[in-house]
Amino acid sequence: MAFVRSTPPRPLDVATVFPELAPLARTAIRLHPRPGSPSVRDSSVGGPLLWPADEPWPHCESTGHWDSSFRQYPPAVRLERRRLARLHRDPGGPAYTPEESAIKERNDTVLRARLDAGPPPAESPVPMLPVAQLYVRDVPLLRPPGQADVLQVLWCPYDHEPEAKPSTALFWRRAAEVGEVLAVPPEPYEADWGGCYVPEPCLLAPEQITEYPSTFDLSPELRQQVEDWSRWQAAGAGADSWYADDPKEFYDAELADAPGWKVGGWPPWGRTDSTPRFCTVCEARMVPQLAIATFEWDGESGSWIPYEDQAGGDAGQSPEQPTAIQVGSADTMQLYVCPESPEHPHTDLIQ
Repeated sequence: MAFVRSTPPRPLDVATVFPELAPLARTAIRLHPRPGSPSVRDSSVGGPLLWPADEPWPHCESTGHWDSSFRQYPPAVRLERRRLARLHRDPGGPAYTPEESAIKERNDTVLRARLDAGPPPAESPVPMLPVAQLYVRDVPLLRPPGQADVLQVLWCPYDHEPEAKPSTALFWRRAAEVGEVLAVPPEPYEADWGGCYVPEPCLLAPEQITEYPSTFDLSPELRQQVEDWSRWQAAGAGADSWYADDPKEFYDAELADAPGWKVGGWPPWGRTDSTPRFCTVCEARMVPQLAIATFEWDGESGSWIPYEDQAGGDAGQSPEQPTAIQVGSADTMQLYVCPESPEHPHTDLIQ
């Protein structure tokens, strides 16, 4: 890829302190999305998809969209983000540059035409928005069906009742079989919550790491050992004494599963206890596929900040929230797939 991100080593080798954890190690690939200008031939978040011109664009057929008064036109969301970032860098600059004014005028013209036509019926299908495009060459942990080599993830821009989350759709295809690419995909009239479901176009810097399950996924016996500070001391692990009153927090924040966008690995938990997901076709226990995260890190997971980001981001950007999305209350949406067949329906859960 065009840039790299490197996760610092963990503060200690937790499998040395707790050998019982060694069999639970999993490989994950942190995607490290960062704002850029991806093409249809790139792995990306929020970028253009390699979508065949002769294939219908996916629409959400649900009529159970959450009623919200905080909706915005997606192109207007993108324009406002760019404008505010520019003004942050140059507070004395014009409110709108000539280019921004032209884009705003085009957006306003589209919106006026739609308003004049009246609101779409509540049961009208809603064009879905691109969330991620992942090529197997960049993310080899993916398990494609047959000769497919690119995974495309989209979601509805509206919350759905009763879970208050957007519905998701996954598509596999073989890049070499795509001829003419759809130049201008349809866009929804509005997106919920001021554009929280409109990802900023990002390039990726995939990085392979090793993860361990959070304490929510440990057996009661192993969880009790992890919570025993004397076990850490006896191992001479050099664990941060700040966590002496709550070693579980040290383990979960610094040693278990990585925050941010990732493929594979262990799922995040917090809203609920660990809840297994089972395939509706074959009843196999489903495995994590893609974590769609609000933040790449937070105040409790600072040790996961890549070396290249530790100096902070560009003016006007939030380095910990490069995609500009917000899932739930600053949560993560975890997509699960069936390990027996990638063609079986996926499921998702916000945590």
